[in-house]
Amino acid sequence: MHRAAHRVDTATPTTRDRAVDALRAIAILGVVLGHWLVTALVADGGTLRTASPLAHMPWLAPVSWTFQTLAVFFMVGGHVATKSHASARARGGTYRAWLRARLSRLFKPVAALLTLWTAAALCLLLGGASFVTVHTLVKLALSPLWFLLVFAVLTAATPLLARLSPLWPLAVVLHVDLVRFGLGGPSWLGWVNLAAGWLVPYTLGAAWTRGELERPRAGWVLLTGGAVATAVLVMWAGYPASMVGVPGEAVSNLNPPTLAAVTFGLAQCGAALLLRGRLREVMRHPLTWAAVALVNLSAMTVFLWHQTALMATTATGLLAGRLPGLHSVPDGLGWVAARLLWLPVLALALAVCWVAFRTYEQGSRRPGVPRSRVVRVHRRSETAGAKAARDA
Repeated sequence: MHRAAHRVDTATPTTRDRAVDALRAIAILGVVLGHWLVTALVADGGTLRTASPLAHMPWLAPVSWTFQTLAVFFMVGGHVATKSHASARARGGTYRAWLRARLSRLFKPVAALLTLWTAAALCLLLGGASFVTVHTLVKLALSPLWFLLVFAVLTAATPLLARLSPLWPLAVVLHVDLVRFGLGGPSWLGWVNLAAGWLVPYTLGAAWTRGELERPRAGWVLLTGGAVATAVLVMWAGYPASMVGVPGEAVSNLNPPTLAAVTFGLAQCGAALLLRGRLREVMRHPLTWAAVALVNLSAMTVFLWHQTALMATTATGLLAGRLPGLHSVPDGLGWVAARLLWLPVLALALAVCWVAFRTYEQGSRRPGVPRSRVVRVHRRSETAGAKAARDA
């Protein structure tokens, strides 16, 4: 293992900012662990329904503060995309070729997910499963796709967003929430924030590329300003304390994003920027860097299939009856303790999904599709990392 990690380390170009990869890995793993900790599939007679420990134990809301890390992912995505596009333009590449190369890795794994769950849904219905159960499972399995659609739209608009200040989309979110909550506007207006809300951290990533966030002061301003604004919104403006949706709650901070979710994301992005120096030091250790490189190599596979791993474990466990922490109502600390014990099993199920479907993300590119230098260097180091891991 040490030899394999050393080969990954030496194969990585010295110009690569390893902190970027570390932040992406932290964001992906945060989302995965967050979903596994706050999502329960409760066996209710012959059906499965979703439940959340946050509905029964609202004092666990800080868990969502730790694991709702999508803002960091969008910031890193905006930074990488704007840097990649600038590099492609400098080499004389076309926008169409650049976009095709960027999006192909996002959507290739989606085809496998859709195919498997279409077949699974049909088999379950034909086998006599209730529509409620099938709807619950399919909704959970496909829930990560909303993120990919928003991310793809923002990626496609990267040339237009490269110089956009984050204050503009932040102002849109502020006015949408003001009309929606303060003036009694229609609830559908909140869906404007699905784009505007995630555009805030994405354009922060563009500002990072422009060199505007290099000083520690920028990170501290985002961290303290975002934290104070979020606290004010939760304590005095009536926003939910949980940064993820809770079944039964009238308002969700995430679906669609609210001003509180955006300000909280600003605080997270500020913390991420402040951690860059420390992460670069930690990533000098070959073993740590090899682990981060492996996560980045399969980021979309892990993200798309982690809910399937949860459901596969839950369905298999039903063969042994109702198991605590897996099929029971998440209404107490006993459920939390039991769910923590299930995490290694869920990780193992995800590893099986990774083995089965990683080729859809890591497959060879189509001939004639050029890559930007950033993507090309990323793939070179990832390919070396995958080979070293297989050798080990």
